[in-house]
Amino acid sequence: MKRKIINVPTSNAQYYEIRLRGHLEARWSNRFEGLTITLEEDGNTLLSGPVADQAALHGWLKKVRDLGMTLVSVVQVQLDETHPYRSKKEKK
Repeated sequence: MKRKIINVPTSNAQYYEIRLRGHLEARWSNRFEGLTITLEEDGNTLLSGPVADQAALHGWLKKVRDLGMTLVSVVQVQLDETHPYRSKKEKK
């Protein structure tokens, strides 16, 4: 099983992973500037990166809502925490 190590910038920002059902179309990627966009093999989209505060997090979630995408999960990731990737390929 592959694992990734997440290092958050040294600010007060918290690192979040926001998973959406379906792939985000490239034309909408500029709405999520500052977040890393990963199109997963299972058809989902993972938005990840530092979020300044709760107001900023709610701003990202409003953008997801406005695009009509289904929210699968929102996870706050702790500093230096490791997470397994959850792609179908790696479950084999």
